[in-house]
Order: sequence, then C-alpha cells, then structure tokens
Amino acid sequence: MSRIGNAPITIPVGVAVEKSGRIVSVSGPKGVLKMELDPTVSLEMEGSTVIIKRKNDQKKVKALHGLTRSLIANMVTGVSNLWSKSLELVGVGFRAQITGDKLVINIGFSHPVEIVAPEGITFEVTDNTKIKVSGVDKQLVGQVAANLKKIRPPDVYKGKGIRYEGEYIRKKVGKSAKVGVAVGGK
Repeated sequence: MSRIGNAPITIPVGVAVEKSGRIVSVSGPKGVLKMELDPTVSLEMEGSTVIIKRKNDQKKVKALHGLTRSLIANMVTGVSNLWSKSLELVGVGFRAQITGDKLVINIGFSHPVEIVAPEGITFEVTDNTKIKVSGVDKQLVGQVAANLKKIRPPDVYKGKGIRYEGEYIRKKVGKSAKVGVAVGGK
C-alpha cells in the first residue's frame, strides 16, 4: 500500500484543480501548471481535497501512484507559494547582478557570464553574492539552480565557486613539500 499515494491533497483557498481527460490543470494566484496523468492512475476531487487512485497493485503502478500524488501536491504548492533555491558565490571578486532581464555573473572567467531566465523563472540578487531562483514549477527551479551551479562548481581545495546556500563543501588537503628529506640519499 502506497502511503504517499493514499494521502489526500488539501487544496488551499484561491487554488483550483481541474481535470479534462488525462490532463490535470492547477491554477492559483502565482500561475498555472498542467500535467498529463498516466492511464494507470485516476484523480478524484472531493470538496477541497484531491485523492489519487490506482487501477491495480502492480509494483510499477504503485510507484506511479505515489509519484503522481507528489507531483500534484508540488503543483498546488507552487501556484500558491513559489518554489525557490538560494545560491551563493564564494570567491574573491565573485559577484552577480541583474541587468535588464539577464543575470550577469562575474566568477573569475575572462568574461562575465550572462543568463537569460527561462519562462516562469525569476532571479533575485542580494548582497552581490547571493542569487535566489524562484518560480512556480519545482522541477524547473531546481534545474535552473543546478545549471547555475554547474557554471563554476565549488573547488574542493579552496571552496571557491557557486554553491547552494548552506551547502557544506568538504575540502581536500593540498600538496605539501616534504621537509627534512635529503636529495643525496643519506
């Protein structure tokens, strides 16, 4: 029995869930998201709750049951409260700024890196070293944040680079010269 899939999704005030065929549409004050349901699961609405049902008890269907419930719950959360990921730039001279509709990052390359936000994503820069990626779609927010981090991943020797806020980077010990070893063999 899927415990996640059987949990009902409570719909907050101002959010509407509609189903037409296999397409589920969730609309709220922050935006609209759509998703296609797998044929092995169905959606039932009872007042201000949504319940996901499955057709049979096969292992794959049970997995899709929980996944579908989680995706719809994330859609409901996204259209009522935006999803966000925070990144920080660590390094001397590393900074970010918003110019027009682009995010411009200076991270030690010979040129500044310019990123245009995809549709549904907004960038926010605070203290010139903190970037907040926010949007309605949880998957898209996470992917954009991961793409930003991939531009300059944290260095394992000095810790410089782009990292998630609060992320711990385990640093390696660098090479050190051996002291007291004679070259001649004695």
